[in-house]
Amino acid sequence: MKVLIVGGGGREHAIAWKVAKSPKVEKLYCAPGNAGIAQVAECVNIGVMDFEKLTAFAKEKDIDLTIVAPDDPLAAGAVDAFEEAGFRAFGPRKNAAILEGSKAFSKDLMKKYGIPTAAYETFDSADEALAYLETADMPIVLKADGLALGKGVLICNTLEEARAGVRTLMLDKQFGSAGNRIVVEEFMTGREVSVLSFVDGKNIKIMTSAQDHKRAKDGDQGLNTGGMGTFSPSPFYTEEIDAFCREHIYQPTVDAMRAEGREFKGVIFFGLMLTKKGPKVLEYNARFGDPETQVVLPRMKNDLVEVFEACIDGTLDRISLEFEDNAVVCVVLASEGYPEHYEKGYVISGLERFEAADGYYVFHAGSKLDEEGRIVTNGGRVLGVTAVGGNLKEARANAYQAAEWVEFGNKYMRHDIGKAIEDL
Repeated sequence: MKVLIVGGGGREHAIAWKVAKSPKVEKLYCAPGNAGIAQVAECVNIGVMDFEKLTAFAKEKDIDLTIVAPDDPLAAGAVDAFEEAGFRAFGPRKNAAILEGSKAFSKDLMKKYGIPTAAYETFDSADEALAYLETADMPIVLKADGLALGKGVLICNTLEEARAGVRTLMLDKQFGSAGNRIVVEEFMTGREVSVLSFVDGKNIKIMTSAQDHKRAKDGDQGLNTGGMGTFSPSPFYTEEIDAFCREHIYQPTVDAMRAEGREFKGVIFFGLMLTKKGPKVLEYNARFGDPETQVVLPRMKNDLVEVFEACIDGTLDRISLEFEDNAVVCVVLASEGYPEHYEKGYVISGLERFEAADGYYVFHAGSKLDEEGRIVTNGGRVLGVTAVGGNLKEARANAYQAAEWVEFGNKYMRHDIGKAIEDL
């Protein structure tokens, strides 16, 4: 079959790498892709939001399956566009992708259906939000309602910070229209865990757990980013917690979306906080997480294409997900200055080391080929250096060893991804 992947980051590289292993796939395309994806797929210079060109390309190449990976095209209706053009597409339709596209919607859904989450209020007016903060307990969390590249969440420790946060989101429009409405949420404490799942509208199958590191600097300091590294599995996600979440969070979310007339097919990412009062939902994503995908898919035994097709066809109950009994750690190599200001265009060296190294992967997030055919940096997050180990401590050591194989001009990384594991 001929497969098209929509996207061009580290998540899409990991998906492309896994899809390319399927014996069902004879030809793989990616739009727009990147220099790493180009090693396993034919990259096509079409933007992820250009639905007209994407569907025209699908017609031209007679594509059998399209995988829409990023949040923006999903929220804007990319899957709907492909289906209307007569193509099979993996991912939620627009009316279901709202689960991530609007934080106010997802919070209201959880409240209506009794799914555990933090207490919250929603505001369309900056003045009303500021007035509410005067009586609220600190610290507090401010969330832009819309999509903001994973950066529209502000944790405010003082009233002064919270006031500034409202101005940043609602008045200065740092994240554009995403901040027209904000959710003000109680601050929860505990361990964070990411759990990805496949959904076919009725059934849900849970993937292995992971844990992301969002802050730019060691010790969870600095600004929120799209993710600086991750590990899988999480030692904090126990069988007891899994059982609770299956009963009170996972299936109820799928059932709630169906009850609302928003049948969800695709991947639901559950961002969980393991509080003293039990697991609660921090956020939903309506797609694979980044960089969680880079550690989850290397552990998956299944043919990913078969799972995608089961989600589309409503036959996920026939699939048994299987994962290796090992561990994987991903360390993101970023451009110095990310997520604010950074330079691009530095030549990347050392990538050839991964070709002969079993259990080591490098997933490209922000790279491209220059005019001389060299791979150069082309983003804030450049590479996800990923390694397997018999346990998390071993995988972490392997990932940091491999991170030293790669060099580029303004290379930056956190040095404590997964360190909490060793501190147990």
